[in-house]
Amino acid sequence: MATNNETPTKKQVKAKKDYIQVIGRRKSSTARVRLYTNDKGDIEVNGVRIEEYFPGEVNKSRYLEPMRTCNVIGKYLTTIKVEGSGKQSQLDAVIHGISRALVQLDDEKFHPILKKRGFLTRDPRVKERRKVGTGGKARRKKQSPRR
Repeated sequence: MATNNETPTKKQVKAKKDYIQVIGRRKSSTARVRLYTNDKGDIEVNGVRIEEYFPGEVNKSRYLEPMRTCNVIGKYLTTIKVEGSGKQSQLDAVIHGISRALVQLDDEKFHPILKKRGFLTRDPRVKERRKVGTGGKARRKKQSPRR
């Protein structure tokens, strides 16, 4: 009978995770952001470079703004998984997530700066639910034909 050298009572020691994970939200989009503290690198969204996922100079200046404000561009590898809603809402969720990750990294240093710029405030506006008796939207009702 073969014996196993490993004892089942031994606990495996898990390595300390080297990333900070936070969630950023806007409307119905959710961005799960991982900021790796030991690696230097770029930002990746859904397995694609962020420049390809959110093309254009305006978008680039928007998603880099929290990092530019804290002066940490290129110092941390960031991976993001974003889903739901449209591209602009996803971009806002990414900005919110990156800002929250930076605050977890160094609260005393980054929180006042990012709070003042408005990056830590979650935009709570969501689409209003459809009500009974309305034509298909939330508020618009058909005019009565007997008027």
